[in-house]
Amino acid sequence: MTPSSIVSLSGGVGGAKLSLGLLRVLPPDSLTVVVNTADDFTHLGLRITPDIDTTVYTLADLVNPLTGWGRRDETWTFMAATEALGGETWFRLGDGDLAMHVERTRRLASGESLSGITEAIAKRLAIPASIVPMTDDIVATLVGTACGELAFQDYFVRQQCAPRVTSLRFSGAERTRPAAKAVAALRSPGLAAVVVCPSNPYLSIDPILAIPGMKELLRDCPAPIVAVSPLIGGKAVKGPTAKIMAELDLTVSAVEIAKHYSEVIDGLVVDVGDRHLADQFDLPVLFTETLMTTLADRERLAREVIHFAEGLASEKKRTGRG
Repeated sequence: MTPSSIVSLSGGVGGAKLSLGLLRVLPPDSLTVVVNTADDFTHLGLRITPDIDTTVYTLADLVNPLTGWGRRDETWTFMAATEALGGETWFRLGDGDLAMHVERTRRLASGESLSGITEAIAKRLAIPASIVPMTDDIVATLVGTACGELAFQDYFVRQQCAPRVTSLRFSGAERTRPAAKAVAALRSPGLAAVVVCPSNPYLSIDPILAIPGMKELLRDCPAPIVAVSPLIGGKAVKGPTAKIMAELDLTVSAVEIAKHYSEVIDGLVVDVGDRHLADQFDLPVLFTETLMTTLADRERLAREVIHFAEGLASEKKRTGRG
């Protein structure tokens, strides 16, 4: 099967890696990446969209390969000058990255939508995929901790995820709607699959699912929906997923990830290191290598996810589900 289109739901680094793999194995203009924007915030007067920027830089082959975020060969003159003036430096903005934020902020102030700006930037950088914010409205992740409620970047960057998490909420989500291009992509008659990338389910994917109408769009989607677990052997490859799960009294395992997504997914991709959990799942599971350290890894995993979705689609047709 050659899919006519695929939608991926993504956060930052892990989602961008798999989205790049999908981009490279699919025909041009077949991929729509719907990206979390609840991490977005205004800093130094600039509108920062970390997950969109990571996706853009990754798909444009501009990302820093050592970190998985930021720009390759970045320079830091702006931050050094800011520090010399006594300004805030806890959230570091490289010189090339700064241009992205300045241009986005300028265009937002002129009345353009985040969707339109992101589309124009992707086109300018010759990215043969559609990168779409989950919404053009403002949503903010707020992290409840023993120290009080923290803005996401305060928790994630300034405090390095150290405070114990007691709750999560997505302020403003109830007043939003999905971005128009996200809706169109999910309703496309040529949609072959939806891939929930191995981003943090609680910080990156849940904000997307919190947008009114998004879960309904996914439930009504005739194409199979496949999630990739971000855990390997009960540990997160990157970020605080496992830490947050433990702090919220959740079992840190791919089985818990399956339960978390049970309302929307048809199948789960799990690392082979968790094969011993096979009899604990209540849905189809593909066990494979999910660690993406090389470009070849990303392409291989993308192909396997597509093939898995193809099998689920055939089963849906055979049984008349979906």
